[in-house]
Amino acid sequence: MAQTAPAPGNSSQPPSHPGGINPWAAGGIMFAGVLLMVDGVLGAIKGIAGIASNDVYARIDDYVFKFNTTAWGWIHLVLGIIIAVVGWGILKGAKWARGVGVGLAALNMIANFMWLPYQPVWAVVSLAIDTFVIWALCTDRSKAVI
Repeated sequence: MAQTAPAPGNSSQPPSHPGGINPWAAGGIMFAGVLLMVDGVLGAIKGIAGIASNDVYARIDDYVFKFNTTAWGWIHLVLGIIIAVVGWGILKGAKWARGVGVGLAALNMIANFMWLPYQPVWAVVSLAIDTFVIWALCTDRSKAVI
């Protein structure tokens, strides 16, 4: 039985995955969605703690980005709720959620960097989560970028 060459335009590679999505990319996006939801819930918890009690976080005397803990509480609560909703949107496959997720993760990184003196460990954990989320959402090449 003679073998024939593949037709032009066909590759000798195995067929692509269903839907054309690489499983590694799909896994990264799913993990980013879960991390956004977790980071959003943690942000809401940080916010509730800041709103409920003024002595939960460290008191800062001279700091450029100094707000009272209630203000930081509201910032983290609102940002956390929105981030959790966007994480849910990513898990549901909403087209708008990936771009919004990158933007909100970047905004959350800025907020946590400014909040760093109040709770350094929480802020660094959130910075790490947001860094991975941005990387995972930006490196998926399963869909057109432009």
